[in-house]
Amino acid sequence: MPPPQTPNKFYFFYGHRKPSQNRPTVRGGLFSNRQTLTPFKPKPTKQTNPFQIQNWDPHFFSQPNASPPSPSPEATFSASLRLSPIARFIIDAFRKNGYKWGPPVVTELNKLRRVTPNLVAEVLKVQTNPTLAFKFFHWVEKQKGYHHNFASFNAFAYCLNRANHFRAADQLPELMDSQGKPPSEKQFEILIRMHCDAGRGLRVYYVYDKMRNKFGVKPRVFLYNRIMDALVKTGHLDLALSVYSDFKEDGLVEESVTFMVLIKGLCKAGKIDEMLEVLGRMREKLCKPDVFAYTELVRIMVGEGNLDGCLRVWEEMKRDRVEPDVMAYGTIIGGLAKVGRVLEGYELFKEMKGKGHLIDRVIYGSLIESFVVGNKMGLAFDLLKDLVSSGYRADLGIYNNLIEGLCNLNKVEKAYKLFQVTIQEGLEPDFLSGSDLKPDSSTFNIAILCLVDRGEIKEACECHNKIIEMSCIPSIAAYCCLAKGLCEIGEIDEAMMLVRDCLGNVTNGPMEFKYCLTVIHICKSNDAEKVIDVLNEMMQQGCPLGSVVCSAIISGMCKYGTIEEARKVFSNLREHKLLTESDTIVYDEFLIDHMKKKTADLVISGLKFFGLESKLKSKGCKLLPD
Repeated sequence: MPPPQTPNKFYFFYGHRKPSQNRPTVRGGLFSNRQTLTPFKPKPTKQTNPFQIQNWDPHFFSQPNASPPSPSPEATFSASLRLSPIARFIIDAFRKNGYKWGPPVVTELNKLRRVTPNLVAEVLKVQTNPTLAFKFFHWVEKQKGYHHNFASFNAFAYCLNRANHFRAADQLPELMDSQGKPPSEKQFEILIRMHCDAGRGLRVYYVYDKMRNKFGVKPRVFLYNRIMDALVKTGHLDLALSVYSDFKEDGLVEESVTFMVLIKGLCKAGKIDEMLEVLGRMREKLCKPDVFAYTELVRIMVGEGNLDGCLRVWEEMKRDRVEPDVMAYGTIIGGLAKVGRVLEGYELFKEMKGKGHLIDRVIYGSLIESFVVGNKMGLAFDLLKDLVSSGYRADLGIYNNLIEGLCNLNKVEKAYKLFQVTIQEGLEPDFLSGSDLKPDSSTFNIAILCLVDRGEIKEACECHNKIIEMSCIPSIAAYCCLAKGLCEIGEIDEAMMLVRDCLGNVTNGPMEFKYCLTVIHICKSNDAEKVIDVLNEMMQQGCPLGSVVCSAIISGMCKYGTIEEARKVFSNLREHKLLTESDTIVYDEFLIDHMKKKTADLVISGLKFFGLESKLKSKGCKLLPD
């Protein structure tokens, strides 16, 4: 008898297996021989390499011998942000197809396995084409199981706003709600902030009304303050007051910012009685305004030309026993003098002088000009004498006003004598200019900026000296530019002298210069940690680390400290990537050279003190100058 036939065994294969003529290639999953499969014979096609995302390069898609395409501004911007490789692939798919949505773009995007919401947000952050952004935003929704998150919605809002499609951005809360993601206060805050920065007050109120009445989202105190401030700045005080009514209805408690926003808006609108009422509530519930708040109110009233309201604010400031500072006095005196109420301004001037305040030359100039217009030449010359006795020098504008006033009163001889005084002081009135024009201080200020930019520091210093010879003060921009140029060539002592000169001549000097003096003072402790603390505070205040501050470290440590402590400071800055390695090397060379210079100066001073410099000169020592 023939042997019995054994039944076929069923074989199960896991994962990859070798292809054969009768079995197709299987990659992953479970496969068995219990089902007969008909092999599929594909048509012969040109063999192409599979797409590998990790080998993708966005800048070279042409032939090896062809020149690379010039990157567009958007591609440069995206590269600068260091996007992820997949995001750069999507951006480049847009670029290759002319930033137009179509089947070629979809084909490129279909090479990706899945696009996540965070990836959508990353792409939209650098996208400037609103149509393309809209198509891409809705294309990703077709993925199975895809849902936008708050990050992608926010990025889409920013993209629309950049393209000035802010009306479309305002409709995103409805889109979010329809997709099951009700917008939170954060989404509305983004839209409100966009409209605030662009000065669109009515749009701010539109988003606020939608936020509160349609979606039932109540803003915080901070957002309420921002909304009211935007409405006040754009001249919609009535809407700001209605928002304040909602603020009270929500049971929120006012902050000092809330009161000051309303007070400024009422001052600007000339509603003094209402402003005083709000000021009283602020005084009862919270606190009284400080001198800075009152000075701001005075400035607003003077800018609007409402001097009566300004004086009422001044009386409220005295009622609260808030002592006005120099800025407050100068603002109200200049405003009164400008509208012809010079006698009231003069009374405040005498009050200011009696309190021992340092009176600015601008205050003298505004009062003198107003006295001349009112034909009160006696008071004008009294102010001129007081100006000179206070240590000031009259500028060209003051002399011009006085000469013009004397000429209007037919006092030509006195006008000519005053003209001779201006010539003796090196000043020249404007009316002598026809064809022999000479550069003024503004011309030299511009020349300093140009010369430093070209690296001609010596010539820029000569322009600075010309300005000083004209009894003028260089501009803050000229001071900053020239100090930076001197620091870059290692002239540290001259740069620090320029820093002190600037802070002594201008009313509101650069913050960088102020911190330079602080750094030099801290260097007396010879402690690198304390210097680093000052630098951290400076950068937290928004003042970047520059060459002038680094030169101040060198100057202070060479004068009061040691090279080792200075190197610790620069090493710390290098570790925190605030200085490049090349800059650290340059500053170290400046440090050594400056310390040698200071040491040589000390040696020379000692030799001069003991009277030994003549002997060293006779021996040909190069330490002493000829």
